[in-house]
Amino acid sequence: MTNSSYNVVKYVISTSKELNDGYDLPVYGLANGTFYNLHVPALVCILLSLISAVSVISYSFYHQRISTFFEWTRSERFAVYMAICDGLFNISHFADHLHIVLTKSLPTPKVLCAFYGYLLAEFITAQNLLVSNVAINVFVLVYFRKKLNFGYRDYRLLCIIFLVPALVFTVVAASGQHGPNGSFCYFDGVTGQISNIIFTTILLCFILISNIILYVMSLVRIYKEAQAIKKSLGKSYKALEASHRAAKTMSLFVAAFLVQWWAMAMYGIWQWITDVPQLLFNFVTTFSNVGGILNGIVFIIIMRRKRVELGT
Repeated sequence: MTNSSYNVVKYVISTSKELNDGYDLPVYGLANGTFYNLHVPALVCILLSLISAVSVISYSFYHQRISTFFEWTRSERFAVYMAICDGLFNISHFADHLHIVLTKSLPTPKVLCAFYGYLLAEFITAQNLLVSNVAINVFVLVYFRKKLNFGYRDYRLLCIIFLVPALVFTVVAASGQHGPNGSFCYFDGVTGQISNIIFTTILLCFILISNIILYVMSLVRIYKEAQAIKKSLGKSYKALEASHRAAKTMSLFVAAFLVQWWAMAMYGIWQWITDVPQLLFNFVTTFSNVGGILNGIVFIIIMRRKRVELGT
C-alpha cells in the first residue's frame, strides 16, 4: 500500500533530483500504464467495503432488540466498532483515490493530503488495536474463563483504540510526516519514511504475528476441551460450551483481520529486501481495502448464530 523506499532511492538516482517531500515523487503508474490498475480496483473495493460497513451499522441499530447499546453482547458491539473504523477509513481513502483518478495528480493543497493521511493512519491503527484487544480477550476467556474489563461503556477500550492513535498521529502530523507517497496520501514518501517503517512494517507485523499466535493457541485449547467434553460430560459442560461459543464468535474478527492485512505486512517486509513485485502490490490494493466486506461477513455469521441460539 505504500511506496517502497527502494523505489524512492532509485528515482533520486535516475533523475539526480533532490526530493523535499512526497510531491516531488512521480504519480504511481502514469509512466508505465498501470495507473488505473491501482486506483480502479481500489475504488471498487473501497466502495463495496463502505456499503457493507454502513449496512452493518444500520442493521445493528434497527434490528437490535435491546435498546441500550452497551448492553449488547461484546461480539455485537465489536461488529459496530469495526464497521465504524472501516467506514471512516473507506470515506477518507475513497476521497483520496478519487481525487488522484480525476486529476491524475497528487491531492493538493498539502494540508488536505496530510489530513487524508492522518485519518487513514488513525483508523487503520484503531482497527489493529481493536482486533488485538479481541484476540487477547478470546485468549483470556479460553484459558482463564474471564473477560477483559473494558470499563463503563467500554471507555477503556475506546480510549485505547481511538484516543491513543489520535494523540500519536497528531505528533506525526505536526512533524510533517503525513502526505503523498506517490500512490495516495498516508505517510509522506520522503519525509515520513521513519513513521512508515514503524507503523506500516514493524507495528503491523508485530500485531499480525501476535494475533496469529493468540488465535492458534485459543483454537487449540478450544479443540482440546471440546474433545474432552465429548468423552465426559461434567458439571462444567455448559460453562465451557458458553465460553467456547463466545470465543469462536470473537475469533472471527481476528480471522478477518489476518485476511485483510497479510499482504500489507508482507509488503512492508519485502520492500526492505528488494523491489516489490507488481502482483503483491495488487494484492495489497485489494485485500487492505475489503475490511468492511470481511467484517460484514463476520457480522452475518454472528447474526445467524444468534438466531439459532434464540430459536428464531
